Amino acid sequence: MKANIAVITILSNDVPLLAQFYRDALGFKIIVDSEEYVEFENIGVRFSICSKRLMAVNTDGYSSFIEESKGQSFELCFPCDSPELVQKTYRDILTKGAIAIKEPTIMPWGQTTAFFADPEGNIHSIYADDETSDS
Repeated sequence: MKANIAVITILSNDVPLLAQFYRDALGFKIIVDSEEYVEFENIGVRFSICSKRLMAVNTDGYSSFIEESKGQSFELCFPCDSPELVQKTYRDILTKGAIAIKEPTIMPWGQTTAFFADPEGNIHSIYADDETSDS
């Protein structure tokens, strides 16, 4: 095995709902579309959503795919070209169904970062390097 991630798959209770959000609010193009599995066009790592039910079937009923999930288990981070674009993008995705978590803020590590949740409650961020951090 290589220490290299080839695919990131979000497990979902409602693949069509989550796929619609990632398509309409975040701009991902769907390249594989079925009721229980969706894959998006993405540069580098393959990105998909799969139903928990299908993963349970694929793994002979492994318990972690059947049990109710609790708490945050992953975060996707989306880069923007500028802090102003973080502000604009944040406002835009909120109008398209994202759940507001934290307004764009200059963080201690020198990036303007905002946090939002998708319709299943997974919290993600958008960010840009602070223009003054290079000075």
